[in-house]
Amino acid sequence: MSLDHNEQTRSQRRPDWAALAIAAVLAIMAAIIFFDVARLRDMGGYSQVGPATVPDWIAIVLICLAIWTVVASFKGDFPQRERQEIKPVAWVVAGLLAQMVLIRLVGFSIATGVLFGLAAAGFGARRIWISIPVGIVLCFAIYWLFAVVLQLSLPAGPLENLIH
Repeated sequence: MSLDHNEQTRSQRRPDWAALAIAAVLAIMAAIIFFDVARLRDMGGYSQVGPATVPDWIAIVLICLAIWTVVASFKGDFPQRERQEIKPVAWVVAGLLAQMVLIRLVGFSIATGVLFGLAAAGFGARRIWISIPVGIVLCFAIYWLFAVVLQLSLPAGPLENLIH
């Protein structure tokens, strides 16, 4: 019984490395915000409130969250996480990469339809040959809504040129 207690005590003393990584990202984001708004401090004029006020508060909150996360990681306050499945994440990341590569070549509808199909595969859809065309049709409707109805600009390809 004392062996289990010793193992629990040792595991509770070890920091949660994922939480420490999150704390580091929060601190880096705060540092970037502080650095970026440093050039805005002189624009306040006679008032103490200027364009740097809100970003400063956001950065301060991020620093507080980073400190809180570090403390919680050493106290062991985080719940046990489930094991991450790599395959679904890989499908979604592949979809995002495919969209970034394809959007200038084939336009919004096809590139985002491919993203839709690959993300659907990541969420468990088994028939990707159906998901991609369905995604293209949905994305073409979204393109039509943005480009024709709202008069906004999205990258056009051969499919989008049919309605222009």
